[in-house]
Amino acid sequence: MSRTKRDIIPYLFLVIPVLIYIIWVIAPMFYTFYLSLTNWNGLTDPEFIGFKNYTRLFNDKVFYISLINNLKWLGVFITVPVVLGLGLAMMLNTAIPGEKFFKMTFYMPMVLAMVVSGLIWGWMYHPKGGLINTVIVSAGLMVKGPGWLSDRDVVLWSIIIVAIWRQVGYVMVLYLAGLKSINPQLLEAATVDGANRWQVFWGIILPLLTPVTVIVLVISVIDSLRAFDLVSVMTRGGPANASSVLANFMYIESFNNYKMGYGAAIAVILFLISLSFIALYLWRVMQDEMEY
Repeated sequence: MSRTKRDIIPYLFLVIPVLIYIIWVIAPMFYTFYLSLTNWNGLTDPEFIGFKNYTRLFNDKVFYISLINNLKWLGVFITVPVVLGLGLAMMLNTAIPGEKFFKMTFYMPMVLAMVVSGLIWGWMYHPKGGLINTVIVSAGLMVKGPGWLSDRDVVLWSIIIVAIWRQVGYVMVLYLAGLKSINPQLLEAATVDGANRWQVFWGIILPLLTPVTVIVLVISVIDSLRAFDLVSVMTRGGPANASSVLANFMYIESFNNYKMGYGAAIAVILFLISLSFIALYLWRVMQDEMEY
């Protein structure tokens, strides 16, 4: 076999995967951009209307509520799960009794499907027969438990708590992998030089975990922006759009109200927001590679 043919063979193996990716990802993406410029109910032919969907979108109160809710979700997701996951990883990285059991327990929520998690917590949040309110009333803390999923002031935070419950175990596993890659001799040398645990953590461990932290933050950002399953299962964006997020808003407008073009415009905005964070991550990775 000639050298030219040998050079071509690896690319031939990529033809089918690339073709599938173009058909199922790239083509629908560009078609979504087109649909966002049309008025389409999903049944008749799309009617091109230019940027009217975007004009309407930026004057839609529900859009801003959904966007703000996504930003709240984002703010919590890049702080609470990261801190808790890192803390658990630090604790479970040492030899303690029941180490494997605790790792399995904390990671277990991540194994459950989002829909299952939403259903379980929906039962727990039930205002009368739910586990949480039953404990609160039985302990005498309140005469009547709050409406976790019906109170506009607490509904979003109630759902975010469920998301944190799932995310912490995943972050823990990522940080555990990062901690295993740290040379223990560095930590021993710092201890011999008189550094205490806090100084070792801030001066050695945390800087060496920077690549893992970047990955964790990017994943947390993407997960918070594409939040949909829990909201859809637990509240469908209610009450009065108090728990609505962009993905749920897009779904309702597209498949409940049959405004496919309007839903596509929401999808494009969500895509651009996500793309900005992904681009920032890629830029950071390229900068690190150039330094080496």
